[in-house]
Amino acid sequence: MRGKLKRYLSQDGAVVCSVLDGTEMCREMERIHKTSAVCSAALGRLSMAASLIGYTLKNEGDSVTVRLDGGGPAGILLAVADHLGNVKSYIDHPILELPLNGKGKLDVAGAVGTDGTLFVIKDLGMKEPYSGQTALVSGEIAEDVTQYFAESEQIPTACGLGVLVNPDLTVAFAGGYLVQLLPFAPEEDIAQLEENLKEITSVTELLQKGLSAEDIAEKLMNGLRAELLDESEPAYACDCSRERTEKMLRALDVKTLREMAEEMPEIEVCCHFCTNRYVFTPQEIAAMADEKEQHIIKNKNNTEK
Repeated sequence: MRGKLKRYLSQDGAVVCSVLDGTEMCREMERIHKTSAVCSAALGRLSMAASLIGYTLKNEGDSVTVRLDGGGPAGILLAVADHLGNVKSYIDHPILELPLNGKGKLDVAGAVGTDGTLFVIKDLGMKEPYSGQTALVSGEIAEDVTQYFAESEQIPTACGLGVLVNPDLTVAFAGGYLVQLLPFAPEEDIAQLEENLKEITSVTELLQKGLSAEDIAEKLMNGLRAELLDESEPAYACDCSRERTEKMLRALDVKTLREMAEEMPEIEVCCHFCTNRYVFTPQEIAAMADEKEQHIIKNKNNTEK
């Protein structure tokens, strides 16, 4: 269940192009969240955007969180990706039915809303994560990502994203690209890229015709003598675990833990990204409270000494 992500660099080093065949990752996303057609398109686009942005990160352990809050009926959309493009995502309201938009397409903008903000938070292992945000331009997500890079990071960028949904609500094809110009890009590169982009009407149409990520990259980088820089096979992958869930519970205060242990027959925590459920007994929660209380008392005694 892995995608194909390839990154190319023009011969003069001025243009970087990443192309993602995200069909498999979006199929897994739909399987987990059981999204309606328009929500599959919306969350799939955001997931692939996060994957493409994540792949721009340099170091193992780096991650990016892309959050879209547009005020639409789908609610907040969230996607988290690592430096290899592996992604996990979440949508507040996964089932939503809307009429097709004026172009006869799934109304993604109507689902996510257009009056809101796109947030991009990069955790690069520093004391504080890098955070940027821009107002939504269209709610179609690709245009909003393009605007984010232009405004927040001052990187001229072209982004395309698409998800084609089958009548049975499974994902037929999904893909995206991210093309960025470096500051020294010559005018002839910019002109050539603009011409190339005119030929790319729809990523999903190209995938449907049998083109691969490499084929799409060749179209985008036509005339720029691009070479393959690196590649990845990202997946929809959640890194939750019982251990991480327990660590989250241990972060609660003693009073809250005691109340949970006394009032609930069992404590179930559900992961928003993969729907895995982790169950803890009242005895386990009470033990966490005891350990935390003893730790607090010990620290207090050490401080008084």
